Amino acid sequence: MAMDVVDYEIFGTEMQYVEVELDPGEAAVGEAGAMMYMQAGIQMDTVFGDGSQQGGFFGKLMGAGKRLMTGENMFTTVFQNAGSSKQRVAFAAPYPGKIIPMDLSTLGGTLLCQKDSFLCAAKGVSLGIAFQKKLGVGLFGGEGFIMQKLEGDGLAFVHAGGTLMERTLAPGEVLRVDTGCVVAYQPSVDFDIQYVGKIKSALFGGEGLFFATMSGPGKVWLQSLPLSRLANRILLSAPAAGGRSAEQSSLLGGGVLGGSLLGGLVGGNDD
Repeated sequence: MAMDVVDYEIFGTEMQYVEVELDPGEAAVGEAGAMMYMQAGIQMDTVFGDGSQQGGFFGKLMGAGKRLMTGENMFTTVFQNAGSSKQRVAFAAPYPGKIIPMDLSTLGGTLLCQKDSFLCAAKGVSLGIAFQKKLGVGLFGGEGFIMQKLEGDGLAFVHAGGTLMERTLAPGEVLRVDTGCVVAYQPSVDFDIQYVGKIKSALFGGEGLFFATMSGPGKVWLQSLPLSRLANRILLSAPAAGGRSAEQSSLLGGGVLGGSLLGGLVGGNDD
């Protein structure tokens, strides 16, 4: 399917959004719930899969099934400029991090990315799945076992949590990475799973039993704050999970004990 060529601008620093400019007839495909705003000339349509499949209902059903296997919504939303002038639609990042514009035409036409990192793309970019072929990755790969495959020669936008690291690995160069920190990589990069090596580190190191090894050549994109890590910290801080409530933090911090009452007790105020 022919790719739409779109212009874009990314706004913000820690909580970013990308504004995509569409010429008349052009369209962008967004993850369900990612749209921030759109101008009046944009028409919105929810479709099975990614909107790029051909072959009738069966092809669309296959595309939706692939997305379901990666844990994503079976539907995506297509935003098409139905007007006679340029129109804009914006997509927001789901949590703090960076939005990465990926020009697939300069990356070999294919990119593998974490299942929850895709944000939006020019219509025509195909969203599929890629299973890791090695048995070790399948058994112990965790978040890195099933990846989303982006194919085409258009623009796609991927979100990375926290701070982004982009690196080009030389042939034979190896990085050992937490599987959740992998955002995307080119298919030329070899992805495998390695045991941490020591029982003590595996049990008490807090990093799990296995980590990913990524071998060049090719580009890799890593994130400092995976969504799973952020969600786990929030859950541990929730009162229902034994964490301190906001009221407790207020009392122990700058609230009652940290304010005038504590100052009066320590400072010897007799009034």
